[in-house]
Amino acid sequence: MTDIATRRSTFRKLHESGCFVIPNPWDVGSARYLRSLGFKALATTSGGFAFSSGLPDAHWAVSRDKVLEHIAEIVASVDLPVNADFESGYANEPEDVAENVRLCVETGVAGLSIEDATGDREEPLYDLPLAVERIKAAKAAIKASGADVLLVARSECFLLGHPRPLAEAILRLQAFAEAGADVLFAPGATKRADIEAIVKAVHPKPVNVLLTSSAGLKVPELADLGVRRISVGSALARTAWTAFIRAAREIAEQSSMAGMDNSIAFAELNGFFQKDLAQRS
Repeated sequence: MTDIATRRSTFRKLHESGCFVIPNPWDVGSARYLRSLGFKALATTSGGFAFSSGLPDAHWAVSRDKVLEHIAEIVASVDLPVNADFESGYANEPEDVAENVRLCVETGVAGLSIEDATGDREEPLYDLPLAVERIKAAKAAIKASGADVLLVARSECFLLGHPRPLAEAILRLQAFAEAGADVLFAPGATKRADIEAIVKAVHPKPVNVLLTSSAGLKVPELADLGVRRISVGSALARTAWTAFIRAAREIAEQSSMAGMDNSIAFAELNGFFQKDLAQRS
């Protein structure tokens, strides 16, 4: 296995030029398979992991400690850099965010994201001054650890229905960049003009874009806009859930096994994991 320091250095270099896709596994098996396809880095998904745990992707529905255990498991399962979806840091106050970030760094991640969503429907975003202090605290915790871990700052304006999502996201991302964030991310931005504006507003800091379907912009187009990396969030997990739910419903409602037709053969999938295990032994 590649040592953690090398993975972190590799991850930082990936953000210096070009554009790469960073897919999101939800368990060890999906992480191992994505690794085999040649992806250069992986990122955890709070939604994918929550669903696999029988929980919603809601504010801290999965406990901090369970999330940390999951992140460490993914890091240990592959010799690739891993970026942690660390939601809002599992705390409100900056000093508590800092402590949780310290624990996340200890899992061996090469990057981690902190978002500005509060989980409160009445006040869905942290006030900007507090949001900035939370990013500063996260950055300070990373620096104190001595680890070369990238801090990704997320603004949830598009996902939370802010009346002026682009303007507010840019305002926040610029403030987060000034506070020490290494990568900026406004999930839910899908229009060319919006993405281009975000990239320009935080240049030269790298920007992450969320892409969850074939509709709209494609990977080469995002690369042309200057996007540095592209993640898929819970989309791969939901793709797997889609096939499972359709097949299960056909059994329950129609006594039909047709939903399992054309599935990947047991021998093929089992053979992959046999070969994968042998290579690690």
